[in-house]
Amino acid sequence: MSSPPAEASVAAEPLLWARQLAFEIDGRRLWRELDLSLQPGERLGITGPSGSGKTLLLRTLAGLEPLQHGELEFRGRALADWSMPKYRAGVAYLAQRPSLREGSVEATLRAPFGFGVRRGVAYPVERAQSLLSTLGRDADFLRQRAERLSGGEAQIVALLRALLVEPQILLLDEPTASLDAATVEAVEQLVTLWLAADGKRSYIWTSHDASQLARSTDRRLSLASAA
Repeated sequence: MSSPPAEASVAAEPLLWARQLAFEIDGRRLWRELDLSLQPGERLGITGPSGSGKTLLLRTLAGLEPLQHGELEFRGRALADWSMPKYRAGVAYLAQRPSLREGSVEATLRAPFGFGVRRGVAYPVERAQSLLSTLGRDADFLRQRAERLSGGEAQIVALLRALLVEPQILLLDEPTASLDAATVEAVEQLVTLWLAADGKRSYIWTSHDASQLARSTDRRLSLASAA
């Protein structure tokens, strides 16, 4: 296997490292020879026009799409060396349009704590309530049916679920696209606090809002140049 890019080895070992990625769909290549490294504490923005494959890139990094070409490592281990439950416990993907299980919002938030990979980890009730309050929702929200939520409310639940399980990397795919301005500000604040709570965490954020990326990321990677 090739060594990580030279610029990544200058600092700490990257949390996530991808080299020579390529993705083709319906005979059209979206990007090729794509290199990416994510250092602990880094905030990376992904840019590119509609159709450039931003969502597919995040899904590939999350292990939700097959690795068509190239190499991918998390914490120094190749993707193939991880069990998917353990990998996805460390690398959490937030879809722009989350698909939520049937049942209450609270059941949706509790569900990951019933998986074997989190055996012995209790659902953090007080933290869930605190996060919910920051996002302008009260306890009644927990009793709502998750499958009947609006697009924006589903994004809130998906974010809460991800923050509660505390991954090392968040892959944020237009996470505030359906939210009002006040909730957008609250989401950005919560993600910032999540990052600051552990210096070994990082995130990748896609957004069509250039001002949001300027606030929320340290550097940007354009998929337009990788086509």
